[in-house]
Amino acid sequence: MSQSSATPSTSAPQRRAAAFFDLDKTLIATSAATAFARPFLLGGLLSRRAMLRSAGAQVAFLLGSATEGRTERVRAQLSAMVAGWDVERVSAIVAENLHEAVDAVLYAEALELVARHHAAGEDVVVVSASSEELVRPIADLVGADAVIASRMGVEDGRYTGDIAFYAYGPAKAQAMRDLAERQGYDLAASSAYTDSATDAPMLRAVGRGYVVNPDRALRQMAAEEGWTPLVFRRRVLVRRLGATRSARATVAAGAVVLAVALLVVARARRTGPA
Repeated sequence: MSQSSATPSTSAPQRRAAAFFDLDKTLIATSAATAFARPFLLGGLLSRRAMLRSAGAQVAFLLGSATEGRTERVRAQLSAMVAGWDVERVSAIVAENLHEAVDAVLYAEALELVARHHAAGEDVVVVSASSEELVRPIADLVGADAVIASRMGVEDGRYTGDIAFYAYGPAKAQAMRDLAERQGYDLAASSAYTDSATDAPMLRAVGRGYVVNPDRALRQMAAEEGWTPLVFRRRVLVRRLGATRSARATVAAGAVVLAVALLVVARARRTGPA
């Protein structure tokens, strides 16, 4: 009797699968920086000159493959712009422009996969090199259960550009393993989705990898690694997801902007992945 009653407390919790989604060009069809460039400009955070300087790098990032060099150039351009931005001002601009900036760039296919994983009893985790303040509200908007994101410093209410944790490359995979250990995820039974070859460590950390809208090089890598190519094309308006999620989106707004900063600031302050 005493032996059987002790069994539940001594047995290890049952491990379960999870689904890990990259943010830029995977959950959303653009980068967070591009989505919020106009609101930042109109809100006085960006000058026209600064926006034009970063335009070439942004276009290359969006139209080309997300190589480490191209990603670094985008971050380098952005880090110079966001240093010193007032946190409350950023949050206010994001809150006021969330729907305008994000509604039309959410991939319907990604949201359908989120729903499918939830229906299967799996947690959904958004994994992004963008800042946590930006990623968490978007993750909440799409119904994710957890977030892995970069964390940047704030001093006197302004972003300093310092990075406490940079969720990029191998650091993403390590953070996934750490989260899996805490939450009891079985990574061998889990899935990961990304558009970027720089996220290869993230894909290798799970049993099922999916590459979204891959270019030729990434498709070849996927064939060698056994990852499944997916094509995302359809967009869905956030307002159509229901009143509850729409309300969440408004609250989440305050975090969205920071990804712009973090996507960039992180690598601009460091020479390589954390």
